[in-house]
Amino acid sequence: MGVIGYCSGGRQSFLAGCRLPLDAVVDCYGAFVTGAPPEGFPLQVEPIGHLTPGLRAPLLGLFGGTDQYPSSAAVAELEQLLLENGKEHELRTHPEAGHGFFAVDRPSYHQAAAVEGWAHVLDFYGRHLAV
Repeated sequence: MGVIGYCSGGRQSFLAGCRLPLDAVVDCYGAFVTGAPPEGFPLQVEPIGHLTPGLRAPLLGLFGGTDQYPSSAAVAELEQLLLENGKEHELRTHPEAGHGFFAVDRPSYHQAAAVEGWAHVLDFYGRHLAV
């Protein structure tokens, strides 16, 4: 069984991967897995990177290079946590895309990044969820 989430759902996918017996986790630009929201930000949550040791499934992370939440620094921090804890992962950043690049109904939609991102998701699920 696999899970996928976007934005806060990406954060929830990471959390699910740390708490449930999943086979594949996809985090699409999940904010605040690492790094805290700035003061006054509408979403007040704590980072959950400290849960990385409990990650039970391979993780695919898809991020936009111009995104602020998560920023490039937050993605680098996530990768460091995954490496330190020996977790199977693939983190891919689409340099020209921002937050929400999969959302076809939003100005942030970025077709090339979305098409490439779906190819990564299908490949990842094909390798980890195939029966």
